[in-house]
Amino acid sequence: MNEPTDTLPDEANAEPVAETTVLDPLDAALAEASQWKDLAYRNAAELDNFRKRAARESQEARAYANADLMRSLFPILDNFEMGLEAARHESEKSMIFMGMNMVQRQIADFIRDMGVIEIEALGKPFDPNLHEAISQEIRPDLTDGIILRVTRRGYKLKDRLLRAASVVVSAHQAVSTEAAA
Repeated sequence: MNEPTDTLPDEANAEPVAETTVLDPLDAALAEASQWKDLAYRNAAELDNFRKRAARESQEARAYANADLMRSLFPILDNFEMGLEAARHESEKSMIFMGMNMVQRQIADFIRDMGVIEIEALGKPFDPNLHEAISQEIRPDLTDGIILRVTRRGYKLKDRLLRAASVVVSAHQAVSTEAAA
């Protein structure tokens, strides 16, 4: 049976023991108070940062809360405007057209009051951050990338894109498929 033996470390390999100094109880209490004070300042700063971040996130949530509702409304508005255009071709003096025109103005006012802005596109340079090119049209009189037609309106809510505008863009020359091959 192996019994543990008490062995003392070799004095040559032993590390020197650091002398511990006994602190004055007042100095020890002041050091501990300083540590607690530093911790309290750090926690107060963290709490202040948390409050600021929570307020900023809450404000942002309120500002963009209606984004999904607006995105859902855009296809309905597109269809309504197509119906309005059809009624216009029938007769601009018909009561149906006048009523639909008033409703369209109310919807446009509502959307604007919600902070939604229509993206200006017609005649502007193509911007892939705001526009979605669905087609190109050869126009030698224009430089590449000028928006010729808007097929679907685009909208922003404050600084966020809700829907890109679908556009037809000018091309100065036809792209040759033989040159690409």
